[in-house]
Amino acid sequence: MGRGDGTGRIVSPDDADDTGTGILHVDMDAFYASVAVLDDPTLTGKPIIIGAPEGRSVVSSASYEARRFGVRSAMPVSQALRLCPQAIVVSPRFERYTTMSAQVMEIFRSFTPLVEPLSIDEAFLDVRGARRLWGSPGTIARQVRSRVLAETGLVCSIGVAATKHVAKMASTISKPDGLLIVAAADTLDFLGPRSVRAMWGVGPKAAESLEARGIRTIADIRDAPRDVLERALGRAGGERVWHLSRGLDAREVTTTHVEKSVGHEETFHEDIADPAVLRAELRRLSDRVGARLRRHGWEAATVSIKIRYADFTTISRSQTLEAASAVSQRIGDVAHELFDAVDHRQPIRLIGVRAEKLQPAGGDAMALWDDDEEWKKLDGAMDDATARFGMSAVTRAALLGRGRAITAVPTNPAPRTFE
Repeated sequence: MGRGDGTGRIVSPDDADDTGTGILHVDMDAFYASVAVLDDPTLTGKPIIIGAPEGRSVVSSASYEARRFGVRSAMPVSQALRLCPQAIVVSPRFERYTTMSAQVMEIFRSFTPLVEPLSIDEAFLDVRGARRLWGSPGTIARQVRSRVLAETGLVCSIGVAATKHVAKMASTISKPDGLLIVAAADTLDFLGPRSVRAMWGVGPKAAESLEARGIRTIADIRDAPRDVLERALGRAGGERVWHLSRGLDAREVTTTHVEKSVGHEETFHEDIADPAVLRAELRRLSDRVGARLRRHGWEAATVSIKIRYADFTTISRSQTLEAASAVSQRIGDVAHELFDAVDHRQPIRLIGVRAEKLQPAGGDAMALWDDDEEWKKLDGAMDDATARFGMSAVTRAALLGRGRAITAVPTNPAPRTFE
């Protein structure tokens, strides 16, 4: 099993059997760090950390040279530098990443229209219908890797398999700069010895629950009674891993992307204990979330907040709305209710607001009257002003005073193209 630092990688020989395959998972290698090297070749071969060099930023990405020292995404930059003092910290450039991502996705679509982006730097491709034009799935994968490198200067790893789950696992194992093909007939042999932690979608808590019952490999999952799996992971989770352990994954590559959630959060340069300041920050973040929902024609059925305390303990709380909404005031009110209900036992270093369970705007049945009619008019005026003059042109009076007398690092300073 390949690790995040690239050790233990497995790749296929040039004559690998690709019989029965058709799904590619393409993953750009250390994407943000690779773009930094592309823009500044003097960084080649050096440990790189993508993040703000000062304050309390977290690691957005790291080169493989830095990962070998234990540096990981979402780790505080200060901690990463203690692990790898010689690392070079490079500030993130999100617009640049989005531009490069668009170029890469266009290369994918030149081979097949069936491309499903998972994030800014990875996607599934269904190439079963492209054989006559481009060759077998393994041949197509090699062409994709070659063209991505030639046209962008970036390196990617690809897993080729009969299902999305196995293709995703294979690309991870082949990183960096690798290609791993799993023929359909080899699927069970490939899966069997892998750790349950290698399964796509099995997180640390689920893995711990399985391991506590002596289920450590995917072969162990196949041997375990279904009721044991259900006790460990719940009925839905148990059924899912039972199927995946047998190479059964009916998910198709889908080209239509449905946004699942929209959120914004801030990491403060200094821990904040003043509830008034934190409430003002929640209101500001709620305004941003609401504006983004309206811009894309969505409404949220659920609002959640995220709080990370000074000791890095992180909690989240959510509330379902009576009716789906994209009204900033409504989102902010719920965020305040959730915030007021938690124990503020210590200062806070990060706070966030997220809109979840999204649906197209206007999907709920129309009420006889609208309690939010005036707030919607205000939102419309704010949106118009923002479109004409920029995000900072108009803001709430409450946010001009004490509430923004802080400095913060935006954890997600720009909306990502793929969520």
